[in-house]
Amino acid sequence: MDNATLSGVRSLLATEDLRPHKGLGQNFLVDKNIIQKIADAAQIAPHDVVLEIGTGLGALTLYLAEAATRVVTVEIDKKLIPIIQKIFDSRSNITLITGDILAVNWERELYGFLIGPQDRFIICANLPYYITSPIIFRILENKQKVKRAVLMVQREVADRLLATPGTKDYSLLTVMVSRMAEVELVTRVSRNCFYPSPDVDSTVIKLVPRSEPQVAVEREEVFAALVRAAFQARRKTMLNVLVNSGLADRDIAIKTLESLGVEPKRRGETLSVEEFARIANKLT
Repeated sequence: MDNATLSGVRSLLATEDLRPHKGLGQNFLVDKNIIQKIADAAQIAPHDVVLEIGTGLGALTLYLAEAATRVVTVEIDKKLIPIIQKIFDSRSNITLITGDILAVNWERELYGFLIGPQDRFIICANLPYYITSPIIFRILENKQKVKRAVLMVQREVADRLLATPGTKDYSLLTVMVSRMAEVELVTRVSRNCFYPSPDVDSTVIKLVPRSEPQVAVEREEVFAALVRAAFQARRKTMLNVLVNSGLADRDIAIKTLESLGVEPKRRGETLSVEEFARIANKLT
């Protein structure tokens, strides 16, 4: 039975009397063209190990397994497991793990699938919109074992990840992710490519972790606090951000900004990642 078409997905779910689980953000991809684009963007070589986050009904998994030495796929919905196991029955290079990717201990439960100490995962995922950011940050926490990640995300999230300083989509997420990884647009995806159709369109992005952060910071917690404060009050000047957040008193804030060539009246939404880092380092 075809697990990559609307009729096929409906039939598969009917075999177990199941419906898409709204609470888990289940929207099954039913467009083979988009599935192929994701697989192509992953650039899988025969020796690669792929980590798939969210198995769904295995439509993407089978494409990935055609190219990779092994696909490790993690699915949280236990009710889907009987269907998935039947679909994967003839594929010896697919390992199915039942669990929440945010609860999985990557080092203990996933790293062992990598063949050599220098090997890294290629990650593919159709991410549930409500936990997109936590999963992206979990990927970056394990970036030493990640070669690249090809992710389906809500279009608005992709726009924030791809934004530049001074634009309306530039955000906390932009700064925190772009410091640790390069982000590239792969393709836009209509809501009509899913069953059931979500209320928003999607975008496939490619995220490639940097070997070293784009810019070094002396204390990660100060950098994070500064960026968070700036975007929580994005219409305020950086002088007011520093003072109101308690990161510096007024005189120190003015001296810090002016010493770095940052106009105190500038808003945080106009600062580059490098400028945020320089300010944070000056505050430590």
